[in-house]
Order: sequence, then C-alpha cells, then structure tokens
Amino acid sequence: MTATPGLHLSSTGSYPRIGDSPELQALCRTIAALDRGERSHADLLDVQNEVTRHVIAEQVKAGLDVVTDGLIRWYDPISHLAGKLDNIEIKGLVRFFDTNTYFRQPVFVGAPVKRGHLVAGEYSFARNALGHLPTPQGKAGKLSVKPVLTGPYTLGKFSLGEKSENGSAGNFTDLEKRVQAYAEILATELEPLSKAGAELVQIDEPAAIKYPNDWKIFEASLAPLVQARDKILKNGRKLELALYVYFHDCVPLYEKLLALPVDVVGLDFTYSPELVDVVASKGSPKPLGLDLIDGRNTRLEDPAQIARQVERMLPKIKGERAFLGPSCGLEYLPCDQAFAKLELLSKVRVELQGRGRQ
Repeated sequence: MTATPGLHLSSTGSYPRIGDSPELQALCRTIAALDRGERSHADLLDVQNEVTRHVIAEQVKAGLDVVTDGLIRWYDPISHLAGKLDNIEIKGLVRFFDTNTYFRQPVFVGAPVKRGHLVAGEYSFARNALGHLPTPQGKAGKLSVKPVLTGPYTLGKFSLGEKSENGSAGNFTDLEKRVQAYAEILATELEPLSKAGAELVQIDEPAAIKYPNDWKIFEASLAPLVQARDKILKNGRKLELALYVYFHDCVPLYEKLLALPVDVVGLDFTYSPELVDVVASKGSPKPLGLDLIDGRNTRLEDPAQIARQVERMLPKIKGERAFLGPSCGLEYLPCDQAFAKLELLSKVRVELQGRGRQ
C-alpha cells in the first residue's frame, strides 16, 4: 500500500517533440521532408506513432500513474483542433502566452463544422500502446491514459472571425460566438472518447485566468461539455472533466474555479506563491491537480520540499484525492530535463512514504 493512495502521479499534457533521441530526430527529419514533398502524410503518421509509443513508455518508466500521448501529433495547442474543422482557415503565427512557442491562428470564415473525431483516434492509439507495455510492479490496474482538449474559451480567444460581405462569418467576429461554437463541437468529442475507454478528460483553459473579464463567457462555454458528461454518466459510464489552468496567478479566482461544474481542477502553483497556503487553509470540495513541478524551468525542485507542501494540502482536499504533476506540458524543456521532472514526481512519493503517512 502506498503512503498516499489518493495521490496520483500525472502528466499535464505535452512532451518534447524535438531532441537528440533517434525517434525525435526521425520525427524532425520526416516533417522537414514532408514540407519538401519528399515524404507522405502516411510516412509522418508512422513516425508519429513510433514517437508516441516511446513517450508513453518514458512516462511509465518515470513512475507515472496517469499518462498522455505527449501531444506528439500536435503542431500547437490551438490549430491542432481548430484545423480539423471546416470553415476555419489556419493563418499566421502568434506567440502562445509568454512562452517562446507559437501557434498558427485560426480564422472563422463561416460556421465551423466537425467532420470527424478530433482526438478520439489519437486516444485509442495511446491506450492501445499503453496496453502493450509491461506493467511495472505494483501498477496492475492503476495505469491510465488521459486525453487532452484545449478548452473552448482558449480556442475562441486565440481565433479570429473575418468580416464577410454576405455575413456568413459576421457573427464570429464576436468572441462569445466563437467560444460557443467551439464548446458545442468539443462537447461532441466526449462520447467517442468515453466509448474508447476514457474516464478522465483534461480540458486546458489557460486563457480563462489570463483574461478574467471574460469569465461569464468562459463559464457559459463549459455548459455543453458538462451536459455531454452528464449524458454519459446517465448511460452508466464513468467520465470526469478535469479543468486545467496555467501561465497565470490563479489565487484571485481560486474559489470561482472550484465552484465550476467540473470534477477536477488543475492548478499551476509556479505563478502563485501563496497558493499552497490558500489550499491548506481553505481546502477544496473536489479533487485537485497539484501542479507543483515547474514545467518551464530546468531547475529540479527539492522532492522533500514538494512532499511537505503536498502533506499540508492533501488532508484538506476532498477524499484526499489529487494529481501531482508539472505546472504545464513539458514541451518547453529538453528531453532529458522533461524526463527528470517526471522522475521527480516519483521521488516526492518516496519522500511521502518515508514520512510514514498512511
């Protein structure tokens, strides 16, 4: 029995797509060759599959309980989903928050239409890949894959709507219209994800805490997702929505975040020095993502210090259930440092066991 049975070690999303490993070098070369017309999309898919298997194996090797596919197929968090919709064109590069990465900006030229799955196929592949790995000792029945979706508000905030003479895209110059369109489309993805076996779906909404003046628009955008989840639950399947926020101080919005009709709230502690104190004093009526490990800084945290922070907060969280992970996806780090950050999570668990917490 682990010292903290309700504490799960979890990925927060992406994993480096560029690096010195043979798999990542092959991915870079194939993408470049595809751009030159020397490789096909089928070639790229083969390499993406191989890298995804490698990244899942790395997460399991590091000791994680909840893994992702590393978002290896994603060019960026915005265009990967928006680019799969009809009537949305992908335009120029825009900086993603205060990172050194960029996204290709979607532009509405009409009402968006979903023709196929957004990530359900990717999730099924990842789940199958995990199933083919040897199960580490003590992890039988405890490993799972978590699909990730960029949330409707963040997608809408970072998209544009063109004004058109015939008015076909006129409504989508309005933020609220774009956000709601994305919300309704994303909600339809939950059913195929659930049927494929997903029981926890991560919804990333970093823009929601960056632009709190739009809170009503953000809050309303969750309704279609919540309704889709509730329908799945009524059909006898388990599905939880985990809302993750990062890249900004969430302390001012802590209580509002917990009041949202989601099942788990993931919090970036690296932007909020007071957040440990807030959680320890106010507690949480629902499970939390304790994203205490800095996903953008190569410096490795002291596992003993992180363990002390977890010890302070965990008893105040409903059911003492929480997901310990990085503050964001790890695509901002070199591969060796990303793996070291994941290994650090296991070291925190060892620290907690050493303290004899039962």
